Amino acid sequence: MNELEQSLALIARGADEIIKKEDLEARLKTGRPLRIKAGFDPTAPDLHIGHTVLLNKMRQFQDLGHQVIFLIGDFTGMIGDPTGKNVTRKPLTREDVLANAQTYAEQVYKVLDKDKTELRFNSEWFGKMGAADMIRLAAQHTVARMLERDDFAKRYKGEQPIAIHEFLYPLVQGYDSVALEADVELGGTDQKFNLLMGRALQEHHGQAPQIVLTMPLLEGLDGVNKMSKSLGNYIGINEPAIDIVTKTMKIGDELTWRWFELLSFDVSLDELAAMKADVASGAMNPRDAKLRLARELATRFHDAAAAEQAIAGWHAVVTGQGDTSLLPLEQIPAPAEGFRLAALLTAAGVTPSNSEANRKLKERAVRIDGEVVEDASRVFTAGFEGVLQVGKRNFARIRLI
Repeated sequence: MNELEQSLALIARGADEIIKKEDLEARLKTGRPLRIKAGFDPTAPDLHIGHTVLLNKMRQFQDLGHQVIFLIGDFTGMIGDPTGKNVTRKPLTREDVLANAQTYAEQVYKVLDKDKTELRFNSEWFGKMGAADMIRLAAQHTVARMLERDDFAKRYKGEQPIAIHEFLYPLVQGYDSVALEADVELGGTDQKFNLLMGRALQEHHGQAPQIVLTMPLLEGLDGVNKMSKSLGNYIGINEPAIDIVTKTMKIGDELTWRWFELLSFDVSLDELAAMKADVASGAMNPRDAKLRLARELATRFHDAAAAEQAIAGWHAVVTGQGDTSLLPLEQIPAPAEGFRLAALLTAAGVTPSNSEANRKLKERAVRIDGEVVEDASRVFTAGFEGVLQVGKRNFARIRLI
């Protein structure tokens, strides 16, 4: 492939849709650095690896020599993104937005090149707008068109309230593209309506409409639902390396390939196809593929040494070979009467409930320091330290205090 074809192939990797691909190719042919925009509303203080799907694509654009704009929606965050919501979202306070925005700015540079990233806040232009300006912006779209948006249409049909300010959100996000003169805007598939709004508003303001590139929503650890902190199926990018490794090792075999495609920088699509073929033929254990991904993610969000230590700790528990003291030690306050075993397993997070813990005990699936335990009446008091394990994938090194 020539250089243009290689660039297009990298940009298209993992993408759900590019609108319009021919426009993207034409702008790439000009040889000028394109302005690549992605907006993030600081609705929570921490990012998880689902958020990095867009960050990874931004980094690929950076590596190709383009100007990446990480836009923090400190203004839109106070409106509340209605995307995918069946009720009006509670707007954040200005204080919440600013606090979360600060942590966002610190975290994104684990993926993006700080020296090549333009960090912007959309309050820069919306903070200067008056009521008349906002009315003029609102006049550029109709209620009928807004109700074409799937989540608005469902709420209207279901007689769920839609606040007037929620209609402003797509317009405000679209106007960001005008203010930044974006060539390309990235977003999840659920953001398509808002991204297309940017194209329409740019045309209205005499700009060439941006190319829209949508990325899939990353499934979480359960392999079913979108990765979400509220569902508990996530990996936070600030989590300890051992947690990144152990959680990655828990995902299903099929999900592994999707995570590679959307999250890996180190494995090309050709290499990925070869790995899948090796696993299918039995030449490669799917566990080894997951380990490669876990190592890459732990290295990215920590460093190579931390990643290797985490993998060594994982091996020590799962294979019984190595030093379990490499695992991080979690300190858990013990009640005066101590914990019975089922309650201890639940408190340590290796089982979701006492009933599940008791079921695993009956299955002889519980180990302490590598030894199978079955005595559900055993009591553990302050001072106990050991590695609790349920099955092969759930374990924790704890000390009761």
